Amino acid sequence: MTMKLAKAALLFTLASVVAWPQVNVGEQKPEATAPFTMTTVATFKLPWHIAFLPDGRMLVTEKVGPVWLVSQQGEKIQIENTPAVYWQGQCGMLGVFLSPHYATDHSIYLTYVEPGTYGGGYALARAKLNATATSAKLENFEVLWRQLPTGKGGQAGGPIAFSPDGKYLFLAVGDRQRMTPAQDPDQPVGKILRLTLDGKPAPGNPNAGKTGAATLPLIDPPSDTEAAKNAKVVSTYTLTSPNLTPAETWASGVRTPYGLAFSPAGELWEVEHGPRGGDELNLIERGKNYGWPLVSYGMNYNGVPIPSPDTRPDLAKPALYWVPVIAPGNLMFYTGAKTFPQWNGSGFVSGLATKCITRILFDGHGGAKTAERWDIGKRVRSVQEAPDGSLWIVEDANPGALIHLTPKK
Repeated sequence: MTMKLAKAALLFTLASVVAWPQVNVGEQKPEATAPFTMTTVATFKLPWHIAFLPDGRMLVTEKVGPVWLVSQQGEKIQIENTPAVYWQGQCGMLGVFLSPHYATDHSIYLTYVEPGTYGGGYALARAKLNATATSAKLENFEVLWRQLPTGKGGQAGGPIAFSPDGKYLFLAVGDRQRMTPAQDPDQPVGKILRLTLDGKPAPGNPNAGKTGAATLPLIDPPSDTEAAKNAKVVSTYTLTSPNLTPAETWASGVRTPYGLAFSPAGELWEVEHGPRGGDELNLIERGKNYGWPLVSYGMNYNGVPIPSPDTRPDLAKPALYWVPVIAPGNLMFYTGAKTFPQWNGSGFVSGLATKCITRILFDGHGGAKTAERWDIGKRVRSVQEAPDGSLWIVEDANPGALIHLTPKK
């Protein structure tokens, strides 16, 4: 009898893990109405990301370079001593994130594309934020990690996520429109990296302790055009660097990772753009390969088919995918039970192409399914939660609006 009960419990557990199967949610229609009021508070030049300070003020990045300290009434202070950026297409100033120990170290992290030879290189930096009521500047600025070699091409990435224990950070690195290096273990592009808070390879990574030289491709013509997304490798050279070792890699085979966040259950989730179709929501796990550019639910921009993930059981499949695309801007998890209590624990994905916000439910066992999709009427680059539980979004436009979402009364 005990054995039968044990088997029954095991079957129930397995059933709960696969209760929400992987599906295409690209055809989802928006709700007739939205349960929130939208109020435009300020505008920016191509705003990219929002990070909230404990006092309710926010840091807002502009892709063209500046980072701003912004009050909830729309008063803006440009932050001094921000780094120079290589601004072209999808490149520029990207993400801004508070240290998990901000209360004591007052540090913030920036992700951006810095100027370099033949274009720019994706970089991760840290600095202390010195902010008063009337001024703000960065102090003790240091670059913790650089993508080498530099070059043209978009799809750098931008998001980072801190581990729930506050000891490590996960850095999403896009394929920079170079495609095949996403499968090269000696190159950082197309990977999710796990680093210490100082930007070093974290202990316990799948290839911890390994070093080596990487053969690095150059792309021509590397630009941000659709055609360049299928650019060919025209030359290579070998470069040995501590920033090009497989010891940093946690997972591989990602394309354009624009969202990365830990769920309340402690799972790490990522959203990325597919090519022509096939945006993905992935559960990121140690050592797994997510298939790009070997497989996709989309196709190349030149019309050449890509094998379906269903043909490669050895590669990790997305939990959800979108055909047609939503062009996700970011991913965040909502915890403001007092403001929108019905959404507590939900994930939110912003949509550029669909001009929407999508709410996603997670089962805590690697499963996800969409709930509502709300039409915002603007290309939503980022959605974030304020300390009071209200939501804020920035519009991907120039000028792009900073909009406050509050419950309808």
